[in-house]
Amino acid sequence: MSLVGKQVLPFKLQAYKNGEFVEVTEEDFKGHWSILCFYPADFTFVCPTELEDLQEHYATFKDLGVEVYSCSADTHFTHKAWHDHSDAISKIEYTMIGDPSHKLIEMFDVLREEEGLADRGTFIIDPDGVIQAVEINADGIGRDAASLVDKIKAAQYVRTHPGEVCPAKWKETGETLKPSLDLVGKI
Repeated sequence: MSLVGKQVLPFKLQAYKNGEFVEVTEEDFKGHWSILCFYPADFTFVCPTELEDLQEHYATFKDLGVEVYSCSADTHFTHKAWHDHSDAISKIEYTMIGDPSHKLIEMFDVLREEEGLADRGTFIIDPDGVIQAVEINADGIGRDAASLVDKIKAAQYVRTHPGEVCPAKWKETGETLKPSLDLVGKI
């Protein structure tokens, strides 16, 4: 069952952000766009490359009114230790959620039960706390944050332009479509 169109359910977890431990709830996903990226574990191989890539695009996301959250089954304490000891992770300014109880990981249906780890899941959440996009990658396939910039722009455009849709490869300055009977069979 798809999570697209579903409201983020209530939760409360601890996180690490900019040298502090903070609490994160479903309310933190409201009032702005959010990207929630699940990853398997701290102190691993592909994960730091993905999280560093998110950080490299963080200023762009902020300019678009988007907050970024990462989440794994590690604790917020482990996130701090990783932040303190990894060149890649020490750059991170966004919130790193700890979910050792798997509450959020299960809620977003990315738990690999046999291992107790999260899949590489990426979720775009609108300002109402509703999930608008989902992408799940196999463990060995890292994600590209640049592609998220285009997805965010498309999601924001569609939200502010009812009746229009963004076709494949849509860029911010590209043409959109207005679905109608006149377009059937002509695309």
